[in-house]
Amino acid sequence: MSDQWQERHRPSRLEKRYEFSDYGSLRDFLDRAAALSEREGLYPDMGFGRDYVNMTIHVAEGSETLDEARRRFAEDLDRLKQEPSAD
Repeated sequence: MSDQWQERHRPSRLEKRYEFSDYGSLRDFLDRAAALSEREGLYPDMGFGRDYVNMTIHVAEGSETLDEARRRFAEDLDRLKQEPSAD
C-alpha cells in the first residue's frame, strides 16, 4: 500500500488526499472510483474541491481494525490514480 495513506486510530481509518491538474481529471477519477466502490461494495467518505479529493476508508461496522479488503481497496484507488483517463 502507498505510504501516502495515513492510518489513524480512534476510530481506525485510512486517509489520503489525491491532487489533480484540473477538474476534468478529478471528475474522471471520481467516476472510476465510484465504479470500483460499486464493484467492491466499499464506500469511502469523500470530500472534494476543484482539483483534489480527500478519501477516508473506515473499518467495517462492528470491527475495531482495518481488514485486508479495505487495505486492498486503498491500493486499488492508488492504481486508478495512476491509470490514464478514459478521455
